[in-house]
Amino acid sequence: MTLDAIDKKLLFLLQSDSKKTTKELSLKLNLSVTAVYERIKKLEREGIIDKYVVLVNRSKVEKGFVVFCHLKLIQHTKEFLTKFESEVVKLKEVLECHHVSGDYDYILKIVVKDMEAYREFLVTKLTTLQHIGSTHSTFMISEVKNTTVVDI
Repeated sequence: MTLDAIDKKLLFLLQSDSKKTTKELSLKLNLSVTAVYERIKKLEREGIIDKYVVLVNRSKVEKGFVVFCHLKLIQHTKEFLTKFESEVVKLKEVLECHHVSGDYDYILKIVVKDMEAYREFLVTKLTTLQHIGSTHSTFMISEVKNTTVVDI
């Protein structure tokens, strides 16, 4: 699907605030409500709009301690990778898990209440997963930029 300028602006508006009504969007895009609705449905059907979510203020729910954990597996066999990935997705503290190149195999973004909670998570959950060779934790000091808006 080829996106035109209106689709791109619509996607920007929805990424900025998905609770805007089709009426509000139609005024910003200078289109009818029906035309906006049809464009949104087309973007959903094509899988360009994947889902709608609510972003939670982590510090308000005692999950303001952010850790980036670099992780190495003991071997890089398909079996070890598959097993690790199937287990790590079950950990609710892990917001993101990326298989990466370089010195480490995975980078995890983990949110917990504080350092004590991270230690508990590390000892009782993460390091109990099979095939982990080593971990290296980096703690967030401050968040300079965090956006979910993809520039199209």
